Amino acid sequence: MLVTNAVLADGSDVSVRIDDERIEDVGDLSAGSGEETVDAAGMVLMPGMVDTHVHLREPGFPHKETWGAGTRSAAAGGVTTVIDQPNTEPATVTGESYDRKRAHASRACVDYGINGGVSADWEPATLFERPLTAVGEVFLADSTGEMGIGPALFEEALGRISEAGLLVTVHAEDAASFDETARDRGDQEYDAWSEYRPATAEIAAVEAACAVAREQDVRIHIAHITTPEAVDIVREAGMSCEVTPHHLLLSRPDYDRLGAYGRMNPPLRSEARRAQLYDRLVEGAIDFVATDHAPHTSREKNRGIWDAPSGVPGVETALPLLVAEATSSRSELDLEQVVEICAVEPAARFGLQQKGRIEVGRDADLVLMDTETTRPIRTERLSSVCGWTPFESFDAVFPEWTMVRGEIVFIDQEFREGWGRNVRSE
Repeated sequence: MLVTNAVLADGSDVSVRIDDERIEDVGDLSAGSGEETVDAAGMVLMPGMVDTHVHLREPGFPHKETWGAGTRSAAAGGVTTVIDQPNTEPATVTGESYDRKRAHASRACVDYGINGGVSADWEPATLFERPLTAVGEVFLADSTGEMGIGPALFEEALGRISEAGLLVTVHAEDAASFDETARDRGDQEYDAWSEYRPATAEIAAVEAACAVAREQDVRIHIAHITTPEAVDIVREAGMSCEVTPHHLLLSRPDYDRLGAYGRMNPPLRSEARRAQLYDRLVEGAIDFVATDHAPHTSREKNRGIWDAPSGVPGVETALPLLVAEATSSRSELDLEQVVEICAVEPAARFGLQQKGRIEVGRDADLVLMDTETTRPIRTERLSSVCGWTPFESFDAVFPEWTMVRGEIVFIDQEFREGWGRNVRSE
């Protein structure tokens, strides 16, 4: 197959030849006799997003999300690889629970990885026999799944995981810093959630986690960072971190619109901190973007701020939002940076050598976008089971089609379910 007349993020015009699931050639190419061609007609061709942080909810919670629907969402949003987190039911903390999750993953549209987790009853001996992408997110405070662990187990786990040669990703919040007095504000005072789990809780946990990692000479990765102070700690410690689109684009004033739908862990921060976080991303201090796609149903979210579960969907909207940002007149981001933070850097950090770039020999994971055409995000057009988005009506640039290993898995609202494969085991 030959994709012709494409424009890369750097503005260069190229054609891309694909053979046996991989990129065979990139340049000024002509179609061979009888060769299938796809005319990109001057549109932008990007490597697919590598989303290193999703919660596809199976096994255990298919009313929130499924591997089929969640990876359809991914494909429709230009995500060609997802990495699923361990807080399912059962939690992915044993070899047996990994196997149960892998069976659900057979329906995936896109390539995937499966992370193991750490809990009081984890079984590293059997877990590490499986083809894990990484271990984490390791929860330093409870979130969905109640997998929060204490300092002693965290220190022990770092040593075990390091010996296994695996990356450790950390959900860094310090429960001792939570402000219980925030509960006095009542169920409808949605902003109280950000007071309850304050910025200082993240800053303290990131500092402590990085200190333990340096003592053990282990590199850790901080998930969904929300404060510029924590970013600076990560950089000073020589670790890595990710940021979500919701922490980049939303802040505490959005509770007025979202109510309990805006409850997430870590929470929304002040507009000032959000702007500083955005600046850190533009400056290159934050390694990459990951969605923390964490869907819950509207019925669950309508319970009020103290009873609603934490998390928002985002795998289908992340790349479209960032491409719209990069092509708008107001943005400091450009398309080349979007490729770096959505594809190149996450693939490199998680050791996915075949992913993340449009280069000869890499997997043909490609996304075609008409960057001149934006449309508002509408819930009814999204594929997630949960049926809502915190980005309703935001401008976005959605893919014309998405390709995984040379196969178009999304085009015209049609999907190729079951094409995805495990990035570690196949």
